Amino acid sequence: MPDSRHSVSVAGVVVDDRRRALLIQRRDNGHWEAPGGVLERDEDIISGLKREVLEETGLHVTPTALTGIYKNMARGIVALVFRCTVEGGTLTPSDESKDFRWASAEEVKHLATEAFAIRVLDALSDLPTVPIRRHDGVHLIP
Repeated sequence: MPDSRHSVSVAGVVVDDRRRALLIQRRDNGHWEAPGGVLERDEDIISGLKREVLEETGLHVTPTALTGIYKNMARGIVALVFRCTVEGGTLTPSDESKDFRWASAEEVKHLATEAFAIRVLDALSDLPTVPIRRHDGVHLIP
């Protein structure tokens, strides 16, 4: 019988005063993405978000809005994405991130795969409702 469980991940789209998003370059695959990861079973969503962003960037952040809900249909991962502001810390590479880049919406489109770029683009926009999207790990699924 196939495993029907899902995991829940969180990502923080850290936005600066120029409306650019902080992207990390992952060590494992070189992809550019917003910082984030899987929630621990015993932690709440906001604590997990802050922990993941801190672990991957060295920054302390405050989430200001839920900006999207995304499901990787191939892997069964539900991701909650939040727009965040920096409260302190220093950008520091980690075991998971090897580089950082502040990117405009147009740059994000070229740096990240479609499934991960849309998360950042949704966070940078002022959509009237929170989008709920699905993807295959790379491309959006209509």
